[in-house]
Order: sequence, then structure tokens, then C-alpha cells
Amino acid sequence: MILRLWLLLFGVDAGPSAHFGSLWLIGGGMLTMAFGAIGMLGSQRLGYLAGYGAIVSSGTLLAAAGFGQPLLTVGLLYYLPSSTLAISALFLLADLMDRWRNDGASLAPYDHDDAPFLTAELMPVKGLNLDDDEEVLTGRVIPAAVALLGLGFMGCTLVIAGLPPLSGFVGKFAMLTALINPSGLGLSAGQPPDVAGWMLLTLLIGTGLLALIALTRAGILHFWATYDRASLQLRVLEGLPIAFLLGACVLLTLQAGPVMGYMQATADALHTPGLYVRAVMSARPIPGPQAPRAEPAQEAP
Repeated sequence: MILRLWLLLFGVDAGPSAHFGSLWLIGGGMLTMAFGAIGMLGSQRLGYLAGYGAIVSSGTLLAAAGFGQPLLTVGLLYYLPSSTLAISALFLLADLMDRWRNDGASLAPYDHDDAPFLTAELMPVKGLNLDDDEEVLTGRVIPAAVALLGLGFMGCTLVIAGLPPLSGFVGKFAMLTALINPSGLGLSAGQPPDVAGWMLLTLLIGTGLLALIALTRAGILHFWATYDRASLQLRVLEGLPIAFLLGACVLLTLQAGPVMGYMQATADALHTPGLYVRAVMSARPIPGPQAPRAEPAQEAP
């Protein structure tokens, strides 16, 4: 909505009012990105991480829209559905993980003892194979449901942090390319980015790094350090929405060329508001079903 109305009212054809308020959009978007990244770094629950990830995504789109560059608009239009799909999948994962954590079993009986692997005479319990660190050498069995959720969480992390090979990386790379060379890679005479451009470029990379750190820490906490929990019972209807959302991200990656072409046409239409205005003004209004019909004129006797 902001992108549509701002380019319509304060586009290149607005005369002296062209790009009015762009600095406010850029500054507000950058502050939003920084706030969301700090919030992700200070959170461990998946629901909070998803919420702060949505804040980072909205700040990225707001700041990128404020530059008013067609190539940058192409990148943010591609990044918009990717981040939306990944954050939606992370919210669904957070609900399943909260249910798993609340239904988890209590600690094993020997974990309540001060010396769980020693007898009253401080001798090792028979039948236990201890290594040099006094830890039981037992393998960890990862249930299939937990493995599937872990793969889904990994996909969400790649998209939100903007890492290859999924669509989050493609969208961020397109925006970084537009910031470094607004005229396109094929033109060597493109003007270098200004201070605001370098700040946004730094924030794009920095927020991705902070998101990667926060999500990796949460993944270790929720998926790796869970040996004392009961097995998660995952129904097919609960896993299908997550698979569908992440599958859409994979499809955006595989069809990046056609999708970028569509986003290019959309950006051209957004940055040419005259075409939109003429199309609306030239359209003939269609009367509603309750509108009174005009009676045909009767000839005079």
C-alpha cells in the first residue's frame, strides 16, 4: 500500500513534490531493521523470532521503497513473497515446537541424583560405558517428526537470513546489486551509492548475519538439546502447510527468471503512474445491479 500510494502521489511525475518524504521512509525503515535484528538476537522462543523477523522484513521493504529506484523495487518485490512465506512457516513451526516443549517428559530419574552414574561406594554403575569425560556413550535417535521439523526450520533460516540457495538470497542479492549500481550491471557509468545506500547495504548484510546467529542458537536449543523430551507426534495435516510454504520458496528460486521478469513489469508500472491514472480515468463505469436503468426516450406524438 505504501509503495503503491507513495509512487502514485510522489513519483517522478510529481514535479517539485517528487520523492517527497523519501528520507523519512529510508530512515524509518533502517531503524525498524535495526530494532528487529536486535530483538531477534535477544530472543530464544521461535514465536518471538518470527515476530522480530517480520519486523526486519517490513523495515527492509520500507527502506528500499524510499529510494525510488526501479531496479531496487524489482528486488524488494521479489523479496516480499519470499520473506512472507518463510516467516509464516516459522510461525507454524513455533506452534508445533511449543506443543512439543509443553508435552515433553520430565527429566530421567537418574538426572535427579547428584552422582547419577555412581553407586553409594562412588563406584561406576555396572553396565554403563563411560568415556574420559564421565559421560554415557549412547547414540541419539532423532525421530522422523523432529527431523522433518528440523529441515523446515533450516529452510526458514536460509530464507530469512538471506543465504543461498533459496529465494531469500536471490531477493537480497538483487537489492544489493541495485544499490551498488542503480543503472544495472550492464552499464559501467552507474553512479555509486550515496551514504544512505551504503547504510542500507550494511544493514542488509548485518541483519542477515544477526538473524543467522539468532536462528542457529534457537535451532541448537530447540532441536539438538532435546534428548529428555518425549517424541513429537506430528500429524500430516500439521506438516503440509509448512511444506507448502517452503515449497513455494523453492519454486520461487527455481523460477527466478520468469518471476523477476514479472516483478520488472510490475516495477515499471509502479514507477510510471501516468499509465495507471490514464487507465483508471479512461475506464467506463459499470452500473451496479441495483442502479436504476434509464428508460428509453419516447417519441413525441
